Amino acid sequence: MTKTRRTDVWLLMATLMLVAIGLAMVYSTSAVVAHERHGDSLYFLKRQLAWAALGLLAMGAAWYVPYRNQQRLVLPWLLVSLVALGLVLVPGIGREVGGARRWLALGPFTLQPSEFAKYGLIVYSAYLCADLHGKRQRDDRRFGYMLVLVCVFCGLIFLQPDLGTAVVLAGAVGVHLMIAGLPWRYIRYALAVGIPAIIYAIVYEPYRMKRLMSFLQPESDPQGAGYQAIQSLLALGRGGLWGAGLGRGRQKLFYLPEAHTDFIFAAIGEELGFLGAVGLIGLFVVLLWRILAIAIDCREPFGTLLGLGIFLLLGIQIIMNLGVVLGLLPTKGLPLPLISLGGSNLVVSLLAIGTVLSIAGAQPRREPWRHATPGKPTWGRM
Repeated sequence: MTKTRRTDVWLLMATLMLVAIGLAMVYSTSAVVAHERHGDSLYFLKRQLAWAALGLLAMGAAWYVPYRNQQRLVLPWLLVSLVALGLVLVPGIGREVGGARRWLALGPFTLQPSEFAKYGLIVYSAYLCADLHGKRQRDDRRFGYMLVLVCVFCGLIFLQPDLGTAVVLAGAVGVHLMIAGLPWRYIRYALAVGIPAIIYAIVYEPYRMKRLMSFLQPESDPQGAGYQAIQSLLALGRGGLWGAGLGRGRQKLFYLPEAHTDFIFAAIGEELGFLGAVGLIGLFVVLLWRILAIAIDCREPFGTLLGLGIFLLLGIQIIMNLGVVLGLLPTKGLPLPLISLGGSNLVVSLLAIGTVLSIAGAQPRREPWRHATPGKPTWGRM
């Protein structure tokens, strides 16, 4: 009997609902700003719609093509990402916005190479660890090479400067390698290098130190470093239980900076209220739950590790963004996956979810009258 492929309906529906909510909120939060800056209230929505269409195509392609094929593409992907990260830092090639040089201009659109680099490193980490899995004599030096590669990518991202993305990348890949069996000596080396580097990065740049201090006491500088945190909490508080109504938020009217990007969740809390914000978090919980379940259920080391890496990559970004908006973490410019304005992040997130759908589809559909063979658990159930 041929094995039938299965579709994880919960993951697919949660993804499409999050994208739809994101498009609606991008328009609601950006219409006034877009009209003020570009004379077209639909300016940002049109761009996000184009990126969403491209992202859905990428998700469909990743879903249709067997996920194992990504092992052959990961090295070229990393090489292109490395070159692109280097080009971003070149004056005249990289696009600078607000003192940060993080984008490459591609006609009317801009591309953020760091988003694609994050996914490439997760795929390579899964490939490396799966290749080492089950070998009696493992060459643990390959873990060291992987850590050096992560340091190179994080260093280039930090020079943009973009400390938040570098921390997400290092955290996701680091935890990924630990799950896969990273030897403790490499963990000690990573902590010995990483912790002083983060401390230096914060102390070296005065604005980062101000953000850290404003996180501890935002009311001490309400018109400066603590402004965004205070306005974010005001937006959430104004929403109450039911919200002010879609499109009726006030904080987005030039009170809350980046209401359509980094702080879009605050605008959602104001317009859709506590119930709307909790509903959005519930969709994210469903998304992450299905990704984790699919990864654990996979019968192949590469599929399990790739699914776990994607779970970490999306999960850390979601937690950090919500933590900043809720005042639980220092202010840092990180988008909310599938919701915030940002084409590169949206495309990569949908590509990653398409890969998880491919992993789910590679597993045979369970038949209720059959049970797993005793003593033969799947690889992921450790």
